[in-house]
Amino acid sequence: VRAMLRNGGEPVRPLHRARAERPRRVVLLVDVSGSMAPYADALLRFAHAAARAGRTEVFTVGTRLTRVTRAMAHRDPDAAMAAVAEAVPDWRGGTRLGELLKEFLDRWGRRGTARGAIVVVLSDGWERGDPEPLAEGMRRLHRLAHRVIWANPLKARPGYAPLAAGMAAALPSVDAFVEGHSLAALERLAEVVRGGRPPEGTPREGADGA
Repeated sequence: VRAMLRNGGEPVRPLHRARAERPRRVVLLVDVSGSMAPYADALLRFAHAAARAGRTEVFTVGTRLTRVTRAMAHRDPDAAMAAVAEAVPDWRGGTRLGELLKEFLDRWGRRGTARGAIVVVLSDGWERGDPEPLAEGMRRLHRLAHRVIWANPLKARPGYAPLAAGMAAALPSVDAFVEGHSLAALERLAEVVRGGRPPEGTPREGADGA
C-alpha cells in the first residue's frame, strides 16, 4: 500500500515473502541392552550418519539413559563409536524402557527436545518391568512429538508378531513400525524419517501392527 501511495495510487507489483522451511529435529533412542547386542553397532552407526546431517539428538537406553550427541559429533565413524563406548556405562545390560522413557521426557521433553520432533525408538521392545509405565510414556511422547517411529530388528523374522509385553504396550502410540535388522531396512527407515509413506502394516494402517 505504501508503494502504491508513492506511485500516485497506481497498482504496483505485489511483493511475496517466501516461507522458510526448517527441518524438524530428529531424536534417536537406541537400545543397547543385551538382547540388542547383534544390532547395536549398526544402529549406532546409523545414528552417527543422522547426527552428521544435523538437528539430531541421540540417546542410548538400557539400564540408564545416556545422551551421546556430543560423541556422535566426530567426523570419523570409528572415532564416534569409540567415544560412545566410553560414554555409555550399561552396554549389554538389562532393559528398563518405561522408566528411561519417563526420565527422557522429564529431563529432555521439558526442554523442548522432543516437542514437535520426529522421535525414533530403535529397540526390540523387551521390557523387564511392568509394561504400563512404557505405555503411559509412549502416550505422553506421542502427544509431544510430531511423529513417533519404532524400528525393531525382530520384525523381519518370519511369523513375527509384537507379542512381547513392552512392544505390545508401545504400539498403540507408534505412527510407523518398521524393521531395523539390515542396511536395506535402515535405508527404508531413513526414508520414513524423511516423511515417506510408512510401510504397510504399521499401527496407523493396521490395528495389529504386525
